[in-house]
Formats: sequence, structure tokens, C-alpha cells
Amino acid sequence: MVGSGVCPHLGAPLAAGRVDCGVLRCRWHGLALDASGGPGWRPLPAHDDGVLAWARLDDVGGEAPTPAPVLPHRPDPHASIAAVATLTGVCEPEDVVANRLDPWHGAWFHPYSFTRLTVESAPDATMDLPAVQDRFVVAVTFRVAPRLGVPVRAEFSCPGPRTVVMRITEGEGAGSVVETHATPLSPGADGRARTAVVEATIATSDRAGFAAARRFAPVLRPLMRRTAARLWRDDLAYAERCYALRVPMTRNS
Repeated sequence: MVGSGVCPHLGAPLAAGRVDCGVLRCRWHGLALDASGGPGWRPLPAHDDGVLAWARLDDVGGEAPTPAPVLPHRPDPHASIAAVATLTGVCEPEDVVANRLDPWHGAWFHPYSFTRLTVESAPDATMDLPAVQDRFVVAVTFRVAPRLGVPVRAEFSCPGPRTVVMRITEGEGAGSVVETHATPLSPGADGRARTAVVEATIATSDRAGFAAARRFAPVLRPLMRRTAARLWRDDLAYAERCYALRVPMTRNS
């Protein structure tokens, strides 16, 4: 069950409550909330895909809801390590997607992570392409140390309007994916748009040592989150600038 984290009685944080026989009870006055909802509070359809938890907002966005999120193919969860990083920027989802679909900037803007980046193919924006062709293909070397890198080939595609998926197709970690979900939030106090970047990195490898490395997943996940957050701290500056140019701040904002 997913719903607002604010108790409809006096606004207490429901996350501080407890679940008693399937009923969520507010710790302030014991208000009971279950799957049927209550005055001023209703649960939302939810989906847990094993990496991300989703809440379906049927009344937002003007889009027909789907029974479950549209997800790309992922590595076997029993042979991979997943980590999720979340950051928020003053921009709209389209600015996050535009950033992720500009692979040319990677080596210039993130030299600490990428080098020898070549865009091998890009989709023709004037054509309605089949899914297998509607993607970028990039050859790039991921830096793992100042003088050490891992060359790979990767592709970028969009399974949905606010999701970009990077998949390693050749080289070390083939089959690993990075899902970038641009999630619109309520505007800030200044009236400007806010977007959460929710990025799930699901890493896998066919190397024999990777199975042993999975035992250290609790140690590796914070490092994976830190790497993603470092990239997106820079990239959100890019996305926020795109938004500022498109939607200039008014004097009253």
C-alpha cells in the first residue's frame, strides 16, 4: 500500500506509525488507515519491481495509466548488483531527458569518468524509426583510475517519455544497464518546476570474480550511488540551464 505520508488528522508523519494486522496506525492518535483509505487519505496503486518502488498517479499528467511500469530488460537479479541514486533539480523532465540523450557532452563535461568517446550512430529525428534503430550507439572508455580505463560499447534508448536506458552491449560489464527516470515533482515555493532524477544502476559481469564481488554488495552500493550522484550533480546544472533558457524567471517568481 502506498499513500500520502501525512496523516489527514493533524499532519503527523505516517512513516513514524506502525503496521498492525495490515492496518497502518498513526502514532499520534492511532488513526487506522487500510487499503480502503479514509477521509482525506486514499492509497495509490503501487508496484515493486525489485529495484524501484512505483506509485501510480492516475489523476496527474493526463496519460492513460498502464497496469505496471514499462521496464527494459534487466540482468538476472541473482547475478547482478543494483544501486539507486536520487537527486532533485529545478527543471522539467524533458531537460533531464535532453541531457541524457546528448552523449557528445560526456567526455567534455565528465573527463573524470569518460574518455575516448565516439558516437557511432544516432537516430534520425525526422523519421519514425523501429525501436531497434531508435537509439544512440556510443563507444567510450570508462575511467576506473587516472591512467586506467575500460573500453565498452553502449546504447541509449527510451522505453518511455521520461525514461532513458543505457545498456552496455560489448566489453566489460556487458548486459549492465543504467535506468534514468525523470520524475516530475510539485513546483517549489518560487513556482519553478522541480524534477527528481531517479537513477538505477544494475551491474553484471560474466567474470568469475563478479560472483564473489556480489557478496560485498552492501559495501559496493554506496560507491555506485556516489558515482551516479557525482555525474548528476554536474548534469543537473546542464538541465537547469536548459530550463532557465526555455522558461525565464519572471520578476514575481
